Amino acid sequence: MMLLLLAAVGGFLSWGFVEYGIHGFLSHRWKTVVSPLHWTHHRDPDAVFTAPLAWIPVALLGFGIVTLVFGLPLASAFTTGLVAGFARYEYVHWRIHFREPRSDRQRALRLHHLAHHYADPRAYHGVTTHRWDRLFGTLPPSWREDYASVADRPLLTGPSNLGLVYNPRLAIGRVRTAFANREARDA
Repeated sequence: MMLLLLAAVGGFLSWGFVEYGIHGFLSHRWKTVVSPLHWTHHRDPDAVFTAPLAWIPVALLGFGIVTLVFGLPLASAFTTGLVAGFARYEYVHWRIHFREPRSDRQRALRLHHLAHHYADPRAYHGVTTHRWDRLFGTLPPSWREDYASVADRPLLTGPSNLGLVYNPRLAIGRVRTAFANREARDA
């Protein structure tokens, strides 16, 4: 039982690294299937939630690989922790864009993410933590100035895209639009 609990905690704590890899490499550094979906958020910041259509296939593939290596019980526990980390990310990302920070940590995360959007999209890839940006050199020396430049950006108002991501017809339409925009941009 203790091993399963440790696997779940390990999955939760691993999310920040996975998030950095998805955001920094798969969304920005390399052109991948994730890139056009992510750039939809840059063009439309209120599209803060990730459509299950995009993440469930990847999660199932990852779960299958972890199951082959560690067996079903540990893979289930680890994946549960990872999905909990992802759910926390979705909530934190929504709060960054739509709600006033309630603590200095939330304020720092907001400034960090808004600096990614409005100062330098090649940097500031962590959303729930700055740790990996510091470690991998994507926290630029100008971070104080970049944070100051976004400190007064207003919160978003109105609805987020939460209702859209759980409607399969609308989600497929947004995915098609994201890829059409990518193809137009790449042409």
